[in-house]
Amino acid sequence: MNSLTITWITLPFFVGFVGYLLPKLDRYLALGMTLVSASYAVRALMEPAPLTLHLMDHFGVTLMVDAQSSYFILTNALVTAAVILYCWDTGKTAFFYTQTIILHGSVNAVFICADFISLYVALEVIGIAAFLLVSYPRTNRAIWVALRYLFISNTAMLFYLVGAILVYQANHSFAFAGLQGAPPEALALIFMGLLTKGGIFVSGLWLPLTHSESETPVSALLSGVVVKTGVFPLARMALMLDGVAPIITLFGLGTALFGVSYALFEQDTKRMLAQSTISQLGFILAAPAVGGFYALTHGLVKSALFLSAGTLPSRNLQELHQRPIQRSLWVVLVMASCSISGVPLWAGFASKALTLKTLLPWQMIVMNVATVGTIATFAKLIFLPHQQESSPARTIKPGFWIAILLLLGALLAANGFYLQAYTLANIGKALAKIGSGWLVYWVIVRRIVLKLPRVQEQLEHLIGGMSLMLVLLFWMVWA
Repeated sequence: MNSLTITWITLPFFVGFVGYLLPKLDRYLALGMTLVSASYAVRALMEPAPLTLHLMDHFGVTLMVDAQSSYFILTNALVTAAVILYCWDTGKTAFFYTQTIILHGSVNAVFICADFISLYVALEVIGIAAFLLVSYPRTNRAIWVALRYLFISNTAMLFYLVGAILVYQANHSFAFAGLQGAPPEALALIFMGLLTKGGIFVSGLWLPLTHSESETPVSALLSGVVVKTGVFPLARMALMLDGVAPIITLFGLGTALFGVSYALFEQDTKRMLAQSTISQLGFILAAPAVGGFYALTHGLVKSALFLSAGTLPSRNLQELHQRPIQRSLWVVLVMASCSISGVPLWAGFASKALTLKTLLPWQMIVMNVATVGTIATFAKLIFLPHQQESSPARTIKPGFWIAILLLLGALLAANGFYLQAYTLANIGKALAKIGSGWLVYWVIVRRIVLKLPRVQEQLEHLIGGMSLMLVLLFWMVWA
């Protein structure tokens, strides 16, 4: 298994290079790589014990593959495969597929890192690959959004690197466990970098513009897997270090409410999905022990919703209420929205039940409020007007249906990971929350149209917000 892991983690970079040299094979090589990753994730899930590789013992450079990382790897494989299928006949160049598979490999690397320096390298490669994909259209707008993302990412990683050096200075090791004996400022700096990279709480205000202005397949990748590279290390540290677990859980609860409060009244479909992503990342951090399963269900749903949003005739929900959408597309939106809302028979129901099961009573109240807000948010898509289309293939890309079939099929199959969720009590609670969320939509959300301020998303305000977050983190770790 050791040799297999090393081969698997290096293979995407070789495949990406070969795909660039042989452009006629780029799509096939990229898709084949996702199948390899999916196979590896399934095999890792079946292993009875975690696999740990010590690459450089003196520096604490360690790779660890366990059940939690396997869920994240499987999410990466399925989402990337769906994006490649979606782009199959769209004329994307070898450059696009090369960067996609390099991004895929770098994301996989994050999900098995257990030390700060290898995590830093993987996150930096992700930042560059994501920058190139966001700027792929080469328009002025795309280049500006990509540069903005790169600047925020690099600034965050600068904080992170200083924290990692402080950990090494204190322990002569970069291993995550070294954070326990490191000075408080190391914890604050590392958390600052990861919270920003993962789009957590106010550090995630860069996320709506970046995800909404990117091309549809890139938005699906960013929201489905890329932002989880900042969340995964936090979840792993919460499980390894008891001292930091309460801080991470607190950020998870706050993020769940923060993101959904924006998404509730957003009228732009892609921005609404991006703001919802912020909220859903909070669910992963609130219960890190089961965060892998929640990450899987969220990644599949959000990718399907972003791909569907890119097919809608308009991004404005007010306009969509005036012009009915194609019924087949509406059915896809309903199925994906039902999953993220926690409707039984979809994996989102099982993941929410598992998450709530691990929380304290007061934490459960907070997350139930966030869940009702999520249901009200996606009721905006469920209750869109629709009609039978006269020519279904007129506006929908050829690869769209194959990608959606993969994602929704995986959402149904993922129920098998936690069949214990299907009890009368859990189903009754889920239906009660769905009824409450839909009531909130019809009574409040549907009747109120707010123009949400976006000044806080300007570059200078984002940097100011990072500074304030750093002050908050210093106060939390010293307290």
